[in-house]
Amino acid sequence: MSDISNISNSVLSELSVENNKKDEVKSNELGQSAFLELMITQMNNQNPLDPQDNSEFVAQLAQFSTVEGIEKMNNSLDGMSTSFQSSQALQASALVGRDVLAENDIARLNQPGGEINARAELPGSTSDLLFNVYNETGELVRSYLMGPQASGQVDVPWDSLDEGGNLLPAGSYRFEALGYYEGEQVAVPMYTATNVDSVTLGQGGNMTLNLNGVGPIPISQVKEIM
Repeated sequence: MSDISNISNSVLSELSVENNKKDEVKSNELGQSAFLELMITQMNNQNPLDPQDNSEFVAQLAQFSTVEGIEKMNNSLDGMSTSFQSSQALQASALVGRDVLAENDIARLNQPGGEINARAELPGSTSDLLFNVYNETGELVRSYLMGPQASGQVDVPWDSLDEGGNLLPAGSYRFEALGYYEGEQVAVPMYTATNVDSVTLGQGGNMTLNLNGVGPIPISQVKEIM
């Protein structure tokens, strides 16, 4: 829980800094009081022999009213955007310490005897599905056929055992799924379940999840929260 709290505070602090910068910029803009003061000064100092046409003052007021209305609308949209980013940041920080399923063929085995959940995404029915597991040096450590599979998602859990039934050490492993289509093997997209170490808030409110043993990925790539 302390990690989640720290991430939340960090993300929200960044949002607060961005909002303060926006306020500093807006403080230098011409406000309603300053505009009216300038207009009154203009009227007091106009040439009495050649006064400014009333229609010009009305046009200036109408123009300012339009600009002010647009500014208020922009402020409302900024507030909504900030609120949305804050809510998204809190939701993302709640993922710290949990496993997420994302399109990725790398996952980390934290301890021997553990299990890694993988999923293949089949574009169509296949006569057979081959599942391969490689260690960090690229050596094939496990391979097995899963038989005919229909199109869609196929869960492929791995029990951290090699071909001989021996427990493999902790580390990063790469997964591969090959479907047989018209007599040829075709690689299909792989999804792996990986633990979220931390969350990063980027420019524009973009959220990045830092996955254990994998690295950063956009939060949009998350398919499922385990």
